[in-house]
Amino acid sequence: MTKKEKAQYIIDQLEKLYPETPVPLDHTDAYTLLIAVLLSAQCTDERVNKITPLLFKRADNPFDMVKLSIEEIKEIIRPCGLSPAKSKAIYNLSHILIDKYNGEVPDKISLLEELPGVGHKTASVVMAQAFGVPAFPVDTHIHRLLTRWGITSGKNVSVTEQDAKKIFPRELWNKLHLQIIFYGREYSPARSPKRSMDFITREIGTKKAILELKD
Repeated sequence: MTKKEKAQYIIDQLEKLYPETPVPLDHTDAYTLLIAVLLSAQCTDERVNKITPLLFKRADNPFDMVKLSIEEIKEIIRPCGLSPAKSKAIYNLSHILIDKYNGEVPDKISLLEELPGVGHKTASVVMAQAFGVPAFPVDTHIHRLLTRWGITSGKNVSVTEQDAKKIFPRELWNKLHLQIIFYGREYSPARSPKRSMDFITREIGTKKAILELKD
C-alpha cells in the first residue's frame, strides 16, 4: 500500500469511528483554550478539565489573571504538574496580551510562539481550535501512530508534522489530528498495543509495528 493509499485508509476509518471531534479541553474562548493547552503539558486532559474551572472562576481573562499573584496561580494549578514554570508563564503571557494586544489572543502562529510557555504545538492547537486555521499539532499519540503506520520516519515531531501536512488534505487537518489522538487513546496505547484492538496498525502498519502488536 502506498503512502497515499494508507492516508486515505486512515481518513476513511477514523471518519467512521469519530464523525464528531469535540475539543478535549474545556474552554470558552481563545484565552481559556490557550491556558488549558499550556496546562496540559505533561498532564492529562481529564486533570486539566478539573483544574481549569477553579482557575477560571478566579480569572478567565488576562485582566483578571494579572490581579492574581504567581503564587496564587501556582497553588490552583499545582495538580497539573510543573506549576512553578506554568504559573509564571500564565502570569507573564497575560501581561503581554494586555500590553501588546489589548487583552486579545493573537491569531498568528508566530505571535503565539513568542508568548512565554507557548511552544509550536500549543500555538498550533490554538490556531486550529480557537481560530479554525488549518494546523496539524503533533502530540505523542500522533507522533507514535504516524510512525507506526509508516506515514513518517518518526525522526522527530517536526518531521512528523511536515510529513502529515504533505500527505493529508489541508481541509482535514484540524479534525484529523483530533481523530488520531482519539484513536491512540482508545485503540493503540503506547505500551502493549493489542492486535485485536489496533486494527489500523494491523492493516497498514510497518513490519516493526505489526510485530509489536500483542495477541
